[in-house]
Amino acid sequence: MSKDILITQVATEELQFDHSNPRLAEYGIDQSTSELDILKILWEAMDIRELVQSISASGFFPQEALIVSEEGKRKIVIEGNRRLAAVKVLLAGSSGSEGGWPIPDISQEERESLQTLPVIFSSRKDAWRFLGFKHVNGPAKWSSFAKAKYIASVHSLFGISLSDIANQIGDRHNTVQRLYRGLMVLEQAERENVYRHESVFNSRLAFSHLYTGLDYEGIRDFINVAPKELETPNPVPEDKLKELGELLVWMYGNKFENRKPVVQSQNPDLRLLNAVVASREAISALRAGEVLNQAYEISRPADSVFEEALLAAKRELTTARASLSGGYDNTQELLKIAGTIANLADDLYTEMERKANSSRQSTRIAE
Repeated sequence: MSKDILITQVATEELQFDHSNPRLAEYGIDQSTSELDILKILWEAMDIRELVQSISASGFFPQEALIVSEEGKRKIVIEGNRRLAAVKVLLAGSSGSEGGWPIPDISQEERESLQTLPVIFSSRKDAWRFLGFKHVNGPAKWSSFAKAKYIASVHSLFGISLSDIANQIGDRHNTVQRLYRGLMVLEQAERENVYRHESVFNSRLAFSHLYTGLDYEGIRDFINVAPKELETPNPVPEDKLKELGELLVWMYGNKFENRKPVVQSQNPDLRLLNAVVASREAISALRAGEVLNQAYEISRPADSVFEEALLAAKRELTTARASLSGGYDNTQELLKIAGTIANLADDLYTEMERKANSSRQSTRIAE
């Protein structure tokens, strides 16, 4: 954007929503989506209620000018779609209540003041640095998917390198490259028809699962994804596309097949999945329909499972011993359970001692 910023009043009815807005892309918006449908998405998913209340009470602040790109005969709002939606809802008045929207009453004078809105005209190319800093790495961050879509569009439309994008928006943690690679993986899955966005089981694709998971060794090796530094549009080799489809189903489910995602939350499920896909036996269990936790247990090394189980048993027995005087009610059933535990502990110790002695003897023979 130029240093000399000119704010112009433009008729509200001439202003149109941006069908290419990265935030709206998460909800399946395309060029054919109606204004009413966009309003519904903005109202329900991006909560413009607070803006409606604010504008109805205080008016539209002139310092919150919309950024508009003139494309042909259309005036597209590339920054400020939520504010535009709030104004349109207020101007719709009672007609907007058909969607169940609680719309405050505004006076005729207030209604007239919203017939035009302050606008800064700018091309998308001139505005990308400002929008990128504000929404990718700045104070009004978009979701990770919206960020990735925006980065990819700037890279593709304007030929800006990812390193230049990162420098312009102040990214010092390779976030731009990581987001871009994640989006390229998702788009490659779409092109190769191994997974489609509309298959997502939940209402919204948790994109952070994917772009974060691609940095994990197990997931990275499972699909043999290219390093983020390559910045390729096809990060997954052809012989791993089947595994890519499986990975995305495990992350996001498939509503058409009524398959829920095994990753319900990034922590700890994503790390559990990372461990599972690093184990052939655990992968087989997950493919067979085992739940994630069970598949994870299969993936764990036997020595880790043994040590943790032994320490857990010690903790539980210590707790039982401490509460014995007031907790044991003299029943034979609990006494038998204690006897079983004693026998198990004795067998365990005997076997461990045998293995330890055998190991020492082997060491002496080797010497």
